[in-house]
Amino acid sequence: MIVMILEHMTPALRGELTRWLIEPHTGVYVGHVNAMVRDRLWEKCCKAAGATGGVVQIYTTNTEQHFAMRIRGDTQREIVELEGLQLIRIPELTEEARNRANKRLRSVNHPPDMG
Repeated sequence: MIVMILEHMTPALRGELTRWLIEPHTGVYVGHVNAMVRDRLWEKCCKAAGATGGVVQIYTTNTEQHFAMRIRGDTQREIVELEGLQLIRIPELTEEARNRANKRLRSVNHPPDMG
């Protein structure tokens, strides 16, 4: 089993992934492929990520958790390994990033009048 989550990627890459995986939600891909295909999909997504894109891959493997994760690019998350377990950490936002996020939230919660 494999899960891939893409952020800020091209429609061409997203379409190409649907050859191998299904897309139950925008940017989320799920399927069952062998290790060679999994690694090639990872390489293709990493190349396409560039400076603004991000990709998360979660796949079944023989570990205590029964899965492994890898992240590349701008995903606002990071993997932390603790005593052999992979965990996700959301890093502290810088003041500038916090201000941008608050501004986005205000615009979503209070859209401008179209009057």
